Amino acid sequence: MDSSEGVTLLIALCISCLIVILGFKIIWRKGNLPPGPRPLPLLGNFLQLRKGDFVETLQKFSEQYGDLYTVYFGIHPVVVVTGYKRVKEILIDRGDDFLARGNMFTFDAYYKNHGIAFSSNMHRWRELRRFSLTALRDFGMGKRSTEERIMEEVMCLVAKLKRTKEAVLDPREYLSKAVCNVIFSLMFGNRQDYEDEELINVINLINKTFVTVSSPWGQLYDMFPEIMRFLPGRHQLIFKYLKELTKYIEKRVNMNQKTLDPDNPRDYIDAFLIKMEKEKMDPNTEFHLRNLITSTLQIFFAGVDTMSTTTTYSILILTKYPHILAKVHEEIDRVIGRNRCPKLQDRSQMPYTEAVIHEMMRFINLIPMGVPRKTTRDVELEGYRIPKDTNVFPMLGTVLKDPSCFSYPSEFNPQNFLDENGEFKQNPAFMPLSAGKRICLGEALVRMELFLFFVTILQNFTFKSLLPVEELDITPAVSGIGNFPKPYKVSFILR
Repeated sequence: MDSSEGVTLLIALCISCLIVILGFKIIWRKGNLPPGPRPLPLLGNFLQLRKGDFVETLQKFSEQYGDLYTVYFGIHPVVVVTGYKRVKEILIDRGDDFLARGNMFTFDAYYKNHGIAFSSNMHRWRELRRFSLTALRDFGMGKRSTEERIMEEVMCLVAKLKRTKEAVLDPREYLSKAVCNVIFSLMFGNRQDYEDEELINVINLINKTFVTVSSPWGQLYDMFPEIMRFLPGRHQLIFKYLKELTKYIEKRVNMNQKTLDPDNPRDYIDAFLIKMEKEKMDPNTEFHLRNLITSTLQIFFAGVDTMSTTTTYSILILTKYPHILAKVHEEIDRVIGRNRCPKLQDRSQMPYTEAVIHEMMRFINLIPMGVPRKTTRDVELEGYRIPKDTNVFPMLGTVLKDPSCFSYPSEFNPQNFLDENGEFKQNPAFMPLSAGKRICLGEALVRMELFLFFVTILQNFTFKSLLPVEELDITPAVSGIGNFPKPYKVSFILR
């Protein structure tokens, strides 16, 4: 061994010792966190967490440690909260104490605290959220409403499905394109043809990003970001996909800049550009190109994945339960008929359909771990002290399946949302897209889309599988961050 190799080895040894000391220090410095499985230095609870299915592991921990416990993702403590009572406490009752966005290191490394969804800068989040809620709701007097934009797309989808002539197909391809086109219309002002290469590429990049983030590689990055950011592996593809999506959004923003009419905003990007111009002299403004591009990217991710997964999963469930499908068909025919388009105002007259849609979202349990929160100050909870900036996981899946809140927590049953008279009933434990001040920005849009997509498709079609209904598997293919249906194929049969 020459002197240079010896120096390198000595430096590596010193760094390793420092890391081990740091690991011990970070793990044990917060001694009054809720108890949980004992962590190892540096590794935390890595060896106890089942790769590819964090949800099941975390739920099993709650059986041993209760509805409030701590796990360590590497050197990072995470307080896990389960059950309706406890999750409601941190999201609603004491929501301001847990209002900051928690860390998702795969996305944090790319977004760098910009945009609307993953920013822990509270001023930035409030400013961008307030603006986005208004912009997405309405782009001005005389413009097409969001409902009209959705109905335009769902009618294109129905026409496309009719041309399949009842062939057996994977519905996700069609549904993803339709859902993505709604976001295209809201963000960019126009829809794309289903064969358009840009549309297909955006969908593929979003899907590949989610698959990679949810893979063991993505989970390793979220547990050990300090190390994984420097190592090669599939986790580096996440940033490649995000960069490609960013380039596309930059191109669309540039197109809008060249054709912008401040008196006639066409879409979200136009509205943001107009706001940028108004505040260009403010050095502290949050309305600049970086936040525009990042917010647009984040809205695309949330809007496309949430809706395409929910609609795809819903068709599988209704194919498995034809008696429920028949009741929805009957209500649609009675209230709307088959000759006019559904409208949002029909919802109040369709209690069974509303119950089925709510039960879909509850049963699918799209984001079982919830989106991480972070404490905004030192918090006392059940005698424990949770320091400021501690990550908190509100396990939404344990709320949606809480037996104290739902009569049929583990099965698909619309009675969970119907009273004894067959009328629709709200349930406070229904929080598939979180709750409180930081509820999903697109929650109202998702509910609007689901009703219009769901009812219009069922007005025109029934579903048929090559498999007997008893062989259809509606258990999810669980990933790191969400529940997704197993692949399946059906025929869309004209009614």
